[in-house]
Amino acid sequence: MGHRQPPPSCSGPPRGTARGSAPGHARPARRRTLLGLLLVLPLLLSGCQAPTGGAHSGQAGTGQAVPWSQVRPLADPRSYQGPTTATVPDADIAPVTRTSRPVLPATVTDVQGTEVTVRSDDRILALDLYGTLAATVYGLGLGDRLVGRDQSTGIPAAAKLPLVTSGGHQLNAEAILALHPTVLITDTTLGPWDAVLQLRDSGVPVVVVGARRSLDTVGTLVDEVAAALGVRAEGKLLRTRLDKELAAEQAQIDTIVPTEAARRPRVIFLYARGQAGVYYIFGKGSGADSLITSLRAVDVAGAAGIGAFTPLNAEAMAKARPDVILMMSEGLRSVGGVDGALRLPGVAQTPAGKHRRIVDMSDYQVLSFGPLTARVLDALARSLYAPDSVAVPAEGAAR
Repeated sequence: MGHRQPPPSCSGPPRGTARGSAPGHARPARRRTLLGLLLVLPLLLSGCQAPTGGAHSGQAGTGQAVPWSQVRPLADPRSYQGPTTATVPDADIAPVTRTSRPVLPATVTDVQGTEVTVRSDDRILALDLYGTLAATVYGLGLGDRLVGRDQSTGIPAAAKLPLVTSGGHQLNAEAILALHPTVLITDTTLGPWDAVLQLRDSGVPVVVVGARRSLDTVGTLVDEVAAALGVRAEGKLLRTRLDKELAAEQAQIDTIVPTEAARRPRVIFLYARGQAGVYYIFGKGSGADSLITSLRAVDVAGAAGIGAFTPLNAEAMAKARPDVILMMSEGLRSVGGVDGALRLPGVAQTPAGKHRRIVDMSDYQVLSFGPLTARVLDALARSLYAPDSVAVPAEGAAR
């Protein structure tokens, strides 16, 4: 942990080779975002560990959230005091159909320009840093064909699948090959790249999909995964369902957001791994900005010109002056809870620090931007605007 350079696992072969292109050969419009991701990737790869249980881990709580008809939003969410854990009570994915009918073989050109033909999806692996891809496979109705999982696949239905990533999020080619997969869907957030090449050399069709995560990519990732698995019709159904869920959720959020712009909370996302002394602000282009604006809150990192993955410093926090700090649950735990977070550079001096206003959520959900996105927004909106309606009260967690 703590490395600042992109690991070899994040590099691929040059464009024009038989095996596809490296992330660094993306089109210029995307290059800065990808380079930023690669800069922070080692921290994410080594920092995410399995949840340790309990409300603070951000896993599903013991109760249900208050029905929306009974939600009473705060008159001024900027003045609320105390921490909150945003919790998705039910993290399982309902498939759009129980009888998916793949049309195979399916030939696709993946995001790296590599043409891949998938002839069977009887044994699927869908692996990425966020757990998004496996969740999408479940949504398409093919979850029973998954034969393994990555560290970040936290949906309950996948809990008993064998783990095929080691050291956090490193692909283990031997463990993957032992499962005899007929297709692997992945992106450039996992490594080492040599493991991907080994799998391709062994005859496993590998489809590389987009690595960016935001509200805008929820539907496009469904399209990419559905095309690779020969279930385009199911993909259209799932994308339509997710679009409707997101639209309904954002309409609901609009009903509890203060009408006065001055009362809308100013929010910033902090990434922390206290055991390594690693602290970042996730700003423009990180995905956190998309999350915050979807909640109708003020993205203060973007407003302050803070880039996608910026080392935390007191000057930036003083400039941003957030009312609320969003964090991953394990990240908050790693610094010693709220008290520890207040000792990070510049945090105690912000309005959020003075009010102990930290909202944490499961590492495996908050930035996944997959089939759970509407429920993630629901939990976060409640935490921001109506904290008494969350599924698990924050004060019930060990801080």
